[in-house]
Amino acid sequence: MTETLTLANARLVLPTEIRLGSLQIRDGVITEIGDGASVPTGAIDCEGDFVAPGLVELHTDNLERHIEPRPKVNWPHAAAIIAHDAELAGTGITTVFDAMRVGSIPRGKGRYLKYARGLASELWEQREAGALKISHFLHLRAEVCSETLLEEMAEFGPDDRVGIVSLMDHTPGQRQFRDLSKLEAYMKGKHAMSDAAFVEHVAHLKELRGRLGDAHEAGAVAEARRYGAVLASHDDTTEDQVTVSAQHGIHVAEFPTTVEAARACHANDIAVIMGAPNLVRGGSHSGNVAARELAELDLLDILSSDYVPAALLQGACQLGRLWGDMARGLSTVTSAPARAARLEDRGAIQPGLRGDVVRFQMFADTPVLRGVWSQGRRV
Repeated sequence: MTETLTLANARLVLPTEIRLGSLQIRDGVITEIGDGASVPTGAIDCEGDFVAPGLVELHTDNLERHIEPRPKVNWPHAAAIIAHDAELAGTGITTVFDAMRVGSIPRGKGRYLKYARGLASELWEQREAGALKISHFLHLRAEVCSETLLEEMAEFGPDDRVGIVSLMDHTPGQRQFRDLSKLEAYMKGKHAMSDAAFVEHVAHLKELRGRLGDAHEAGAVAEARRYGAVLASHDDTTEDQVTVSAQHGIHVAEFPTTVEAARACHANDIAVIMGAPNLVRGGSHSGNVAARELAELDLLDILSSDYVPAALLQGACQLGRLWGDMARGLSTVTSAPARAARLEDRGAIQPGLRGDVVRFQMFADTPVLRGVWSQGRRV
């Protein structure tokens, strides 16, 4: 049975412009785009609201937050996955790359324990059962400064929907935590570390990086190729680090921490992802470069919600105002991330693409969602 959805009298956010018109989705696929304010019989009158492609999220820690809502508090995974999926749908995200860390540090305070393989299997069970509202892929965060990275990555394969592998290196004193005082505040706040425990933690991580880091980095690159995943860097700080990223074949840089690194990324045809919370808050919580500064320098290509799902649409609209081009702002959370992740079937309002769309209006410079559809089905 054919299912048809028509959204009319809408400000359609097209790839390079916004214009008043209508949109038809049939059996989950966009079939027609019309012009004008007319509302055909059976259509939904959007009353001049924006209708944009569904948001594409490349890096969110939100599922991790649901399975551990507080330190050392574990939540049932099935319930956590369903709540995470519903929360993202409720913020306009229709495609997500769920970030899961691979690479454990099982010893000492501040340790990380293996969880990704089991959680991914539970996620796919729910997907197969039809319990999820939106489209899910995996983003494996490969922590080279760890003890078990390659063993954990070996448990995944080409059938696991691993779309992105990011090379993470949280060795203290470089990249995100060049300022050790920021790391100290974070670890003491999250893990209640004593001064002595923090010193021991830093020494342990540096020893791991020196002993295993290079082999882990090379192995993670090889595993990403085996999966057929896009490679991303994380927290590039210097031009030299970006040069290494380019040599690995990386085309996406998550959260470069300096203008120098962002410039080097563009010089090497590497797209720059910045956190929407950084933009909305007006700066980085780690003391690194502000997303707004990179946007003003035309060095920002993609937004990620990171740890606040609702920040994605809000940040994109904020960029639209900053650039004086709402279509361009929305592209940082729709077509640009879709291209970066090699998803050719979504990310734009265009005939033949998936019927993933969102309807929203602006209230005091804040977007208010009024509808979200995944493959033409309201979620």
